[in-house]
Amino acid sequence: MRILVTGGAGFIGSHVVDALVSRGHKVTVLDDLSTGKRENLNRQAAFVKGKVETLAAERLVRRLRPEAIFNFAAQKDVRFSVSRPAEDALINVVGLLRLVQGALPHGLKRLVLASTGGAIYGGAKKLPTPEDYPAHPFSPYGVSKLASELYLHSYRHAGGLPAVSLRFANVYGPRQDPKSEAGVVAIFARRLLRGQRPVITGDGEQSRDFVYIDDVVRACLAALTTKHLGVYNIGTGVETNINELARMLNLLVGSELQPVYAPAVAGEERRSALAIGLAKKFLGWKPRVALAQGLAKTIEWQIARS
Repeated sequence: MRILVTGGAGFIGSHVVDALVSRGHKVTVLDDLSTGKRENLNRQAAFVKGKVETLAAERLVRRLRPEAIFNFAAQKDVRFSVSRPAEDALINVVGLLRLVQGALPHGLKRLVLASTGGAIYGGAKKLPTPEDYPAHPFSPYGVSKLASELYLHSYRHAGGLPAVSLRFANVYGPRQDPKSEAGVVAIFARRLLRGQRPVITGDGEQSRDFVYIDDVVRACLAALTTKHLGVYNIGTGVETNINELARMLNLLVGSELQPVYAPAVAGEERRSALAIGLAKKFLGWKPRVALAQGLAKTIEWQIARS
């Protein structure tokens, strides 16, 4: 297939590009390299430098006529979205619509949106949280991702756009940027390996659902071929609080450094874990990598790069 991957130089996108190329697909990457890295680019994929929210991106889609699009290009920093919500919406919502407008005239077979499970449910009382739980996001980032999903829902019913939205839990693993606000595993691991104390915002009892990158790639590949369109949670269903995460990483690194605590961040969820029954049933997917195993692989990768 001819496949366009936006954000294909980023953490998740580059792993998906590698998997698609290895399966013989003809892949083009669109990335502005604001957070993505050239070193992540697959040499067998074509590369176009550009911003997904521009008219140029729409024209690119019209020219390439991809059979499938994976949209990983995003503004994913909750703090940024709180301080600059218009720019967050421009990238996340307008960017998606540029792709859709460029693709609709050419019979797109599949659009896969990278959405969020951690920020979309808004303090859910039911954990693990299923897809049909009311979505009331606390942050503008969560709002922009929910809006993107709803746009795809409307297009799907109005014109048959074959779209799948994947609500990712907290994805971690090799290539995650420790400079990213969203990459707590990468941030903590890097600091501990440098002999620095990890910084925890809030009391550290906030929980997240951590899912390893290899499992996420398998979910993306399943979304490319499934006959069942719609929204899917992609996580583990297991809560791990940040204090426990720091303890696990300390043990793996062989460190006894205690965390430093900083003020909590506005707009962040208190607890998060995703129910994955729909993904198991309709995508034939479930996570395979346990947290301790994934953390060990992540640390090995960081040590190899240092």
